[in-house]
Amino acid sequence: MYDQPTSVVPPLSDMWDELAKRGAECVYDPDLHDGPADVSAELPMVRAAREDVAREVCASCPVFAECEAYARLARPMSGVWAGRTAAEITAEDFAVVEGAA
Repeated sequence: MYDQPTSVVPPLSDMWDELAKRGAECVYDPDLHDGPADVSAELPMVRAAREDVAREVCASCPVFAECEAYARLARPMSGVWAGRTAAEITAEDFAVVEGAA
């Protein structure tokens, strides 16, 4: 599910309980942020609507900054992380690297 870089990234499962204690709402409805395992099982319009709701949940999340930092390290291949899809995170990181070159 994750394309991990060479640095060691702790499994999200190791942080799950702490995130829940701190109020991360994604732990109560992970399907909202991840969607179905089979991406082809979700129509694009349905995926877009689910991702919009996930973004709204992320917007008021008390662990937003930690989630964003984790996503940048873990390089998720799917899901919504800190209000961004995995593709958006990858594109943003690529743009930063391109801008630095």
